[in-house]
Amino acid sequence: MTRTMTTERIFIVYTLVVGLAVGGVLVLVPQSRTIGLEPYFWVLIALALFEAVAYAWPGRTPGPLISMPARVIGFVIALALMYFIPVAAGIEVKNF
Repeated sequence: MTRTMTTERIFIVYTLVVGLAVGGVLVLVPQSRTIGLEPYFWVLIALALFEAVAYAWPGRTPGPLISMPARVIGFVIALALMYFIPVAAGIEVKNF
């Protein structure tokens, strides 16, 4: 159980970084919103990559590494940062 808690904590920190990165990209590169993929899909892809790396990590124990509540909390944190960073920068946010 200790390993699961450690992985979940790393996941939450990772979602903070992803939310900050996506929010920063939306502020610094406004034309990035016009590509065919919505920004919340960027978050989903990043979280899926974390899951894939955690699954493929050598020496891992069988079973889920991240609980569903941690996944939902992490996703909400990343989306909130993705939304509020552009708002704090004075950019109108739409189409989320």
